[in-house]
Amino acid sequence: MIVMGGIVGSGVFINPYVVARVVHTPLMILGAWTIGGMIALAGAFIYAELAARRPNLGGQYAYIREAWHPMTAFLYGWALLLVTQTGGMAAVAVTFSRYFIEITGTHLSDGMVASLTLAALTVVNCLGVRSGSTVQNILMVLKLGAVAALVVVGLTYSGGPALALKPLFDRPVSPGLFTAMGAALTPVLFAYGGWQTASFMTAELKNPRRDLVRGLLLGVAGVIVLYLAVNWVCLRALGPAGLAATTTPASTVMRLALGEQGGRWTAIAVAVSTLGFLSQGMLTAPRVYFAMAADGLFFRQVAWVSPSTRVPVVSIAMQGVMATVIALSGKYEQILNYVVSVDFIFFGLTGAALFVFRKRDTGGAGFRVPGHPFTTAFFVVACAGVVASTVYSYPSNSLIGMAILAAGVPAYYLWRKPV
Repeated sequence: MIVMGGIVGSGVFINPYVVARVVHTPLMILGAWTIGGMIALAGAFIYAELAARRPNLGGQYAYIREAWHPMTAFLYGWALLLVTQTGGMAAVAVTFSRYFIEITGTHLSDGMVASLTLAALTVVNCLGVRSGSTVQNILMVLKLGAVAALVVVGLTYSGGPALALKPLFDRPVSPGLFTAMGAALTPVLFAYGGWQTASFMTAELKNPRRDLVRGLLLGVAGVIVLYLAVNWVCLRALGPAGLAATTTPASTVMRLALGEQGGRWTAIAVAVSTLGFLSQGMLTAPRVYFAMAADGLFFRQVAWVSPSTRVPVVSIAMQGVMATVIALSGKYEQILNYVVSVDFIFFGLTGAALFVFRKRDTGGAGFRVPGHPFTTAFFVVACAGVVASTVYSYPSNSLIGMAILAAGVPAYYLWRKPV
């Protein structure tokens, strides 16, 4: 449940239409979601071994810092603040806004609803109000319940067009075919994101060698099945063209099957689940900015914790402002493109860090990646391929993220000196 809960967010409810706009046959659409699942599974195993080898470091920022260089780790945190985390939150906020607009019928724009939502959650979290475990469990049940309802209703619904598995491809076998599949992986891998957080629980397991491996394998495999089922029912109910034509596929399928009430309940469940994701992200990611400030690589004020609320107010507010700016400045698809192009640079570097630690460490890790070095190399190469394909397919959007990343180099040399 921890692994699946970390992965299943808003992407599965909305990203199927983004994929269907890039590739146009059922085989290619389902193939993109299968390939994305395999990449996520390989990455999950790598992060499990990294956590076993460095259980006290504190995650991806520290893995990169120890394996490569403090500047590389700084650039990760810089990109997290200005591109990947805030961009991801902006994209999820836009997802919430689309379903919120569908529920309420308001005439506000996606960006306006998203920015107001992010601002409200930022204020709430700066005041120290945290979602309790009971609330988070309720949100998780609603999220999985919405997915399960979509799958069950979609499988029983028979009013859509017959799902034809031919033609297999929407274009001749050529470099353009592989480029299109690479571009389709951008929204897919965004939806699969979150498996990396499962490795942080290593120290709390009685038998991490057994239980973490089982949890990662079963959790990621379960999400793969879930995502393929969602896309199958969307294709079965809407067809590739119909799926590409809607920006709210989950509620569209439910509306076709059950009428307006079905679409409305699905929209409510999706909206609630995205709020839970955003609220959680408001407090987790600022720990990286806090660590950067503690390392002397960021404004000292970022490491300040309010004595009354005991939360890093500056970090949370800074992240909320950046996510709001991104939500107002770009569309959902544009945000996905430049978030993934930068995010997978650091996923690849983190995967490659395993080669460094294996060479450097003399003792065992407790858990070892099955099939290493081949599975680790597959993940690293896949990450490089995703970055290259995203940049090639969406150069203008990707350039935004790359430019922000490059700006972190002089910023590092400015902040590394004692202030």
